Amino acid sequence: MSQTPPQPSRVRAEIDLDALRANVRALRARAPRSALMAVVKSDGYGHGALPCARAAIEAGAEWLGTATPQEALALRAAGVGGRIMCWLWTPGDPWREAVEADLDVSVSGMWALAEVTAAAREAGRPARVHLKADTGLGRNGCLPADWPELVAAALAGEAAGDLRVVGLWSHLACADEPGHASVADQLGTFRRMVAHAEGEGVRPEVRHLANSPAVLTLPDTHFDLVRTGIAMYGVSPAPELGTAAELGLRPVMTLSASLALVKRAPAGHGVSYGHRYVTGRETVLGLVPVGYGDGVPRHASGRGPVLVGGEWRRVAGRIAMDQFVVDLDGQKLQEGAEAVLFGPGDRGEPTVQDWAEAADTIAYEIVTRIGSRVPRVYRGASA
Repeated sequence: MSQTPPQPSRVRAEIDLDALRANVRALRARAPRSALMAVVKSDGYGHGALPCARAAIEAGAEWLGTATPQEALALRAAGVGGRIMCWLWTPGDPWREAVEADLDVSVSGMWALAEVTAAAREAGRPARVHLKADTGLGRNGCLPADWPELVAAALAGEAAGDLRVVGLWSHLACADEPGHASVADQLGTFRRMVAHAEGEGVRPEVRHLANSPAVLTLPDTHFDLVRTGIAMYGVSPAPELGTAAELGLRPVMTLSASLALVKRAPAGHGVSYGHRYVTGRETVLGLVPVGYGDGVPRHASGRGPVLVGGEWRRVAGRIAMDQFVVDLDGQKLQEGAEAVLFGPGDRGEPTVQDWAEAADTIAYEIVTRIGSRVPRVYRGASA
């Protein structure tokens, strides 16, 4: 059952959980022989980790994924069961708490293996470990030259009863660039590193490589488990792959605000800091009470699109911390009128990709940076 429409407010991010569930089902259909991990790091890419995690599980996601152990532990504390994997660790992080919470943890090097082994001994139970291979991304993960040492040490820990190697995994650098040569190179390296580990005696439950763009376009990378992040939220991983609609996805977040002030301004009137915008004629200005303090990128000053009164408008002048202005071009509106920054596009409103292009960034950043000052309003079944 849908919730009652919210009362007008300064700003709000409406999260369509039915759309999220539909996206999860569509992504599962793209990789029918693989389990699906719903990635809910960074507070569910700005959408709310807990509601999105629960909705994804309801739609058939078998795993959840977070970057930090703190994110994963928060899900456990909220009562979320099942498999949850976290992969971004630093020395001294809560390994023991993760083991005791029955989390799956990633290990990229010998220091991490030593810390999780010690934590497992303290906890009195084996840790579930995924060994991460750096197959060419150059970030986290174990390089091929160091892989035999890490595999041997992990197998020794397994023999001692301190851990179980349940996963072998890596991450693609250019899956969002169709035809990029690095994809084939990384896939080949991953297969060789998996073959070495399995040849030494590792028996993983899951091998996983595919992220959102790979799920959509690279079936050879699917293996036993696929990790869906941005696509689950109905955002295209890259314009080159197609729009969300062309990929069979529906955007989950709609960001809107209520005009705080509407006023007539004379020609030659400067607008916002620095007067980068000056009215060319007598006009009407509308004040949108949201700014970079809420996550609206300042880089989109003068370019960010907004649907107001059924018309596309552009940010007039600089985006400030709490507000920006649109030139209504003489349109007569009242305070409280809705200004839609982005949404699915059904009503002609801009999309996340429109804002990404206006800010010279990627759509991932636009939704993820929407801050905690913006209330999330959840819609859809069980919202």
